[in-house]
Amino acid sequence: MLDELRLLAIAGPPLVEPAHVVDVCRAAEAGGVTAIQLRVKEASAGDLLRWTEQLCAALSIPVYVNDRSDVALLGNATGVHVGVDDLPPSAVRALAGNALRIGMSVGTPSEADAACGEDVDYWSIGALFATDTKPDAGAPIGLRGFQALAAKATSTMTVLAIGGIQLGNVKDVIAVGAHGVAVSSAVFGSGQVERAARALRTALDSAIGH
Repeated sequence: MLDELRLLAIAGPPLVEPAHVVDVCRAAEAGGVTAIQLRVKEASAGDLLRWTEQLCAALSIPVYVNDRSDVALLGNATGVHVGVDDLPPSAVRALAGNALRIGMSVGTPSEADAACGEDVDYWSIGALFATDTKPDAGAPIGLRGFQALAAKATSTMTVLAIGGIQLGNVKDVIAVGAHGVAVSSAVFGSGQVERAARALRTALDSAIGH
C-alpha cells in the first residue's frame, strides 16, 4: 500500500488560488498532509507546469498532478491522477514508464471493472458523500457503495476515499476499507490550514491504528 497517500490534499480553485498554492500547501504539509494533488482545470499547460515545479521544489511530500501526465512528467511530480475523460493509464504508462505513479478515479461498478485491467497504483473511489468542491462528482455512493467498489480491487491496490470526507466521518471511512482519504475542503476550507490538517491526520492515524 502507498502510505504516502494516507492524507492526500487536493489543492486548486476555488479554495486554493494558484498564486498562493505554495504557501498554503506548505501549511498543509506542516499539519501532516502526506501528499498534494494539484488540480487547476482551466490552467494553461505552461502555468500548470510552473506551479508543479514550484510545489515540487518547496515541499518534501509527493506532488501529484490532476489530468495532465505530460505536465507531471516534465515537472518532476511523483504522479498523475486521471479520470475517465483523460488519457488512459496504458497511454500514460507508455509515455512515462515507471517515472510516474498513476491514480484513477472510480465511481461506478463499470469504472471499477475497467480499472481492474489497468496498470495503476491507486484507486480514488467516490464521491462518498455530497461535496460542493467538485460539481461533476456524481451522486454520492455512500459507505456501502465504497465498500462494494473497493472489493473489486486487488488485495495490494491502494484505495482512497474521496468526496465529502470530514473529521466527523473519517473513522467510518477507514472502517469500510479505505487506506487513506483525498480531501480538499476538510483541509483548505478554513483559514487555519495547518490546524485542520493536523486534526484530520490525528483522526486518520487513530482510525488506521498507526
